[in-house]
Amino acid sequence: MTLILESPQSLKDFIGREIAVTDWIPITQEQIDRFAELTKDQQWIHIDRERAQRDSPYGTTIAHGFLTLSLLSHFMSQALQIRGVRMTINYGLNRVRFPAPVLANSRIRARFAVQSIREVPGTLEAIFNITIETDANEKPCCVAEWVLRCCS
Repeated sequence: MTLILESPQSLKDFIGREIAVTDWIPITQEQIDRFAELTKDQQWIHIDRERAQRDSPYGTTIAHGFLTLSLLSHFMSQALQIRGVRMTINYGLNRVRFPAPVLANSRIRARFAVQSIREVPGTLEAIFNITIETDANEKPCCVAEWVLRCCS
């Protein structure tokens, strides 16, 4: 369920708290193959099903870490809507780790927590702690600190 806030300032009420858990989305081999083609990352562990089944410790192909990371914007659109924001700028990432693989044809979802908020001239900068989970592993498949700037 999407959290709807009346203003960027409302984020201050959620510092240190989880604000949303998104719906599960599938990660298919077709998506992985398309991502590999777009990024020119054709490593066998992502696209060669037979070799992955034979040589990979996972027994199947896995999604690129950057594919998982690239879904942050999609997950954020499910998690949070802030009224009164003219635009939101992806300011970057402070820290990203991929503790577990995303197996082809598994599902992932994201958990969002507000780490901190600070005023920047003309914007409000929010840092979110994001944990992306997979239904194929108990460990998260991605943990990140994501910096966004909300411009009013």
